[in-house]
Amino acid sequence: MSTNLESALPPTAGSINQERLAWLALALTPGLGPRRILRALREAGSAEEILHLPLTGLEALQFPAQAVQFIVDGNALDAANKELEVMQKSGASFLTYADSDYPERLREIFDAPALLWIRGDAALLAKPSIAVVGTRHPTPYGSGMAEMLSRDLAARGLVILSGMARGVDTSAHKGALAAKGKTIAVWGTGIDVIYPKENKILAEQILANGGTIISEFPLGTFPAPQNFPKRNRIISGMSIGVLVVEAGEHSGTRVTARCALEQNRDVFAVPGNVTTKNAWGPNTLIKQGAKLTATWEDVWEDLPSQIRLEVDSECELASKAPSAASLFEEAPLPPAETRVISVLRHDEALQLDEIMEKLEPELSSSEVFTALFELELAGRIKQLPGKNYVKSF
Repeated sequence: MSTNLESALPPTAGSINQERLAWLALALTPGLGPRRILRALREAGSAEEILHLPLTGLEALQFPAQAVQFIVDGNALDAANKELEVMQKSGASFLTYADSDYPERLREIFDAPALLWIRGDAALLAKPSIAVVGTRHPTPYGSGMAEMLSRDLAARGLVILSGMARGVDTSAHKGALAAKGKTIAVWGTGIDVIYPKENKILAEQILANGGTIISEFPLGTFPAPQNFPKRNRIISGMSIGVLVVEAGEHSGTRVTARCALEQNRDVFAVPGNVTTKNAWGPNTLIKQGAKLTATWEDVWEDLPSQIRLEVDSECELASKAPSAASLFEEAPLPPAETRVISVLRHDEALQLDEIMEKLEPELSSSEVFTALFELELAGRIKQLPGKNYVKSF
């Protein structure tokens, strides 16, 4: 048993023992939510002790009859062993609330998950992250802003956290990947059930680039509607702050924003056109005190100083590696970047809208955003206040 369990866990998960197996068994027991599990653990002292309690002892912990019978019959332990076997085959792992790698920010919230299923780098969960959320049906403006802001923030060392849903979430993850940054996807399904299915390649890219996929739901959990509002508290709970891009009046994004406020997290919002329904969410949040966000600097200046120092120091170390990039400055540019830089001048700034208007027949807004970002990183152009761009000398 110990050997199977050890191979299913990340190297940082600590010693492998029956206690961790018991945590998994409790998490798989029907009728036991995270608060009930953690309360029982405080009373009983350990998860393994709970599994060995008689029927009366389990009832004293106020476990529902269904859960009591499941544990007494040995079904909880059987389920844990089967789950471990599947995890081993799929390359998954898990963290319990008691593990040192369990994210500290998440541990602070009222109803923190007792257990997290993980694919990817567990250490990434401890890094400073910004949640980027919004509607599943964004406007081109919303998609572009989500991708651009995520790209800019990821390029400066922050982890981008989102739910990998259609729309804004997908744009946020793509923005982080475009900057070669790290991103975490919090799923409302099992980590082996990709939803939506069209994001299969995106999920693979997240993992291939050192990102992480997590869920509080067991392997094989299908995308039930009630799972997604539940997972939103994890998205906000793990983050330093939540950035809302576009959201309608009855959007699930409101749940995430409300969770962020309850968890004492900063809330940022991108203002929208008041004539569009997707602007209702962020504009209302701004009226209620959320930070109006137009550029990455609007988020950055509100970060706690210790977070900025931590991110800056990591970025400084990372930036030392490509110091020889100047040798390749004269290499041919990709077609999109070539076209974008051709409309810019050294002596006169061009506003983003003007650039997009000039290139509208040839390049999409996403291609323009990407090209501008790459050119700025390469030092070929400069971004001035008000999203004005000029060629570098």
